[in-house]
Parts: sequence; structure tokens; C-alpha cells
Amino acid sequence: MSFHLLFLISIVAGFVGAMSGMGGGIILIPALTFFGMDIKHAIAVSIVSVIATSSGSASAYVRDRITNLKVGMFLEMFTIVGALAGASITLISGRKFLFILFGMVLLSSWAALFRQRHDSWRQIIHQDSLSHWLELKGKYYDPSVGKMIEYRGSRAYLGGPLMFGAGMVAGLLGIGAGALKVLIHDLVMGLPPKVSTTTSNLIIGVTALAGTSVYLAAGMIDPGLAAPIILGVVLGAALGTRLLVRLTNQTVRLFFLLVLFILGIEMILRGIWGA
Repeated sequence: MSFHLLFLISIVAGFVGAMSGMGGGIILIPALTFFGMDIKHAIAVSIVSVIATSSGSASAYVRDRITNLKVGMFLEMFTIVGALAGASITLISGRKFLFILFGMVLLSSWAALFRQRHDSWRQIIHQDSLSHWLELKGKYYDPSVGKMIEYRGSRAYLGGPLMFGAGMVAGLLGIGAGALKVLIHDLVMGLPPKVSTTTSNLIIGVTALAGTSVYLAAGMIDPGLAAPIILGVVLGAALGTRLLVRLTNQTVRLFFLLVLFILGIEMILRGIWGA
């Protein structure tokens, strides 16, 4: 694959990853395997790109005070362990069933969100004791509505274990698994869509770093491919970040629904056709 083609694909992957909070692996892995790369090596180099996507967008979101660092740091403890476990399983197993299962989970999640696509985000009034003790709350200025948005996170006791599963999926498939992370933030913990997406961007980078360590130790990461991918996804993530902060929460959710649906169909088809 030529440098220019790989660079262009990486820009698109970074843009989609930053806008959806899911990382760029959903674009990179199909493209790399289409051009003949072994699926395990594609997963390994893709998870490196997730780190770059997160680095390119998470810093801007933290600067704009949209990302909730306390939520991110609490949930990262679970995703790191999950990513290590998932990457280790990938090295020794086939993934046809996992691709199909993951696609079905994503489409089920898409259906749940689609039913409430017109519902506005509602602030949680009362926190559970664990979420209150962890101080999972925050506020940010939303330029799309011209005011400060205050919110509280809830059900941290569910968010943590579920994030272990999301981290395992990330390590298994070489993607950010931001689809699952955003859903956990949104549906389980009650965070606003923009906070869900931006905090997911922070978490996927740390999760991917853990998974990368496993693939790096196994000698499955090609530096020659990683270089143009990192350059492309950082540029694409910067473009996606600039656009996201100007959109409404409803628009962010609709964009996420579209990407989630495409990802679910893609995963199932790849599993049926043998990846």
C-alpha cells in the first residue's frame, strides 16, 4: 500500500474517531485487510492509531473543559485490565464468532439509542453514594446553546465492570471500542452526549496503550506502517475536534448513531465472510 493512500485513509479514520469518540480502527482495519494485510497485524497497527486519535483530540477536549477527568480516570482502571486480557486472547484464537457477536451487540445498542434519538438529555438529580463519593460531576460551556451545562454522573458501580468488557473488546479487535464506552457513559451513567464522546476519546487512548504493549511484545507492529497512520489520524482527529465543539448534543448523537449502525453491519459481514 502506498504512503499517500495509507495517509488519506488515516485522515478519514482520525476524523471519524474524533467525531464519534470511537477511535479510527473501524476504518483502518477493513482498509488494511482489503489490501492484503493479515487481520492480526491489521488489528495490531490499528490499535496504535487509536492512541494517536485519542492524543489528537483528547487534549483539545480537556483544554475546552468538556472531558470529565474524574470519570475518565476511574473507568480507565477497568478498561486497561480488559484490554490486556483481550489482546492476549487475540494472539491465540480465531475471531469469526467474535466479529459477529460484537456486530450484534452494536446493532442492539443502536436500536436502543435509535428509539430515543429525539429525546433530550436529562440531568440526573440524585447520585448514588459511590458516584457521589467519587465526585463524578462537572460542567462545561456549550457554544451551541450559549450557556453552561451542569451534570452529574451516576451508577459508577455498573460503569466500571461494563468498561472492563469494553476494554476487552478494544484489545480483541484493535479498535477504540468507543461505541461501547459512549453507550455506557450515555445510557448507564447519564452523561451528556458531548461529555460522553470527549471522555471516551480520553479513555480509548489509555486502553489502546495497554493493548499495544501486548502486540508490541509479540512483534506484530510494523513501524513502517505505523508512521503514516499516526500522522494521518492526528490530522483527522484535529479536524473532527474543531467540528464537534460547534455542534449540538442532538447532532452529536445522530452522528454517533450513523457510525454505530455502519460499524455493526461491517462487523457482522466481516465475520460471515471470514474477515
